[in-house]
Amino acid sequence: MLALTLVIAAGSAQAAEEPELIFKRSTVWKFLTPDHKLATYAIDDPVVKGVSCHFTVPEKGGISGWLGVAEEVSDISLACRQVGPISFEAKFEQGEDMFRQRRSLFFKKMQIVRGCDAKRNVLVYVVYSDKLVEGSPKNSTSTVPIMPWGDQAPAKCGDFLKK
Repeated sequence: MLALTLVIAAGSAQAAEEPELIFKRSTVWKFLTPDHKLATYAIDDPVVKGVSCHFTVPEKGGISGWLGVAEEVSDISLACRQVGPISFEAKFEQGEDMFRQRRSLFFKKMQIVRGCDAKRNVLVYVVYSDKLVEGSPKNSTSTVPIMPWGDQAPAKCGDFLKK
């Protein structure tokens, strides 16, 4: 647990706050050391108010996981949704980091990036991991159509793209 906390603290990019742990579930039992687990977290987009993402990451147990030196695998799932009226705090670039977290002691990191499909007025989020030398093709995509909230007209994500 201490190792995960250090990894999360060392790896956050622009996020206003750290991801919130929702729950963990053991997947492989380990004798006398921590089990392998799946951990599900929630994070709010720091630039796009009204959007929250949930991601699930595998966490290695065993001795290397317990010591915080295990290289985590690249299997990460992502779901993002509109949870309130959407407003933009700043302009952003296509593919800009929304959140970043280390997945190994030195070389691997997970990134959630944000983009805008201006034609459809949809926010697009992609999670992937990369390594210093070789990245992983494993990824997950989630889209958030910007919808009216109450009587408030929907914002246009294309108006907030940096040109």
